[in-house]
Amino acid sequence: MSIDFCGLELAHPIINGSGTFDAIAAAEVFGEGLRERFPFAAYVSKTITLSPRLGNPPPRLWETPGGMINSIGLPNKGLAGYLAEDLPELSGMRGDPACTPDGLSHRVPLITNVMGSTAEEIAELLEACDGVGEIAAIELNVSCPNVGTGLDIGSDPRQLEAVLGAVRDRTRKPLIVKLTPNAASVPDCAMAAQEAGADAVSLINTLRAMALDPESSTGSPWLGAGTGGLSGPAIRPVALAQVAAVAARIRIPLVGMGGVQSSAHARQMLDVGATLVAVGTESFRDPAAGARIARGLI
Repeated sequence: MSIDFCGLELAHPIINGSGTFDAIAAAEVFGEGLRERFPFAAYVSKTITLSPRLGNPPPRLWETPGGMINSIGLPNKGLAGYLAEDLPELSGMRGDPACTPDGLSHRVPLITNVMGSTAEEIAELLEACDGVGEIAAIELNVSCPNVGTGLDIGSDPRQLEAVLGAVRDRTRKPLIVKLTPNAASVPDCAMAAQEAGADAVSLINTLRAMALDPESSTGSPWLGAGTGGLSGPAIRPVALAQVAAVAARIRIPLVGMGGVQSSAHARQMLDVGATLVAVGTESFRDPAAGARIARGLI
């Protein structure tokens, strides 16, 4: 099951979706056993921004019949806090020997997810990560509204290619572009990322969604920020369609995600063209889902 992904040697094709598995909090709950039997072949950090963020006002979650809507708002310590406080704890994660080719525990690569609202912010984030040896690769979240245009950077192929072209030389590490599904043509955006120098793309991110307060007579939203992102089993058919469409257009590797709950779901993602599969919402229900899904693929 060993896989080469952008120069990273992974024990199997299952990783986590950014923001869906807090490895530091999990280690506090499950102890050192988590570090030795880590459920993913690589660990993707939650999104890091230049400045600290508190996130969106509560309520932040709404459960749906086929998943959940989240409006967390990317709370994080900012770049400086991540490098000084979180990075030392994250760099010690090791793989589950039951999912490795030789039955031994190996350190899993760390992929840092970053987001900025301008090319200048993104460039600063990439430069900072480039100089950190513990970071194996960078995932760029392009679902943030551009300060100048008000549009999601990743929803317009021309804007995406221009921004990536302006910052790509700021890092020598593998650069994964996490695409938004909320675009007129996701394959066109993937092509733009490829042409601008991305080493891989990942998709899908959450779909925009809303829940209404069941006790409100005026139809007011339940979530503190009004809307959020839908994830879980409900979006799996959408994810499969978008992964297949993007895989048919690009040459670079692809990380597929969206509603993956089992090894059968992961196999479907691989069958339509994904190189790796990310597990997200399922980890909230089963923290060991990544390892379970990986073992089912062996």
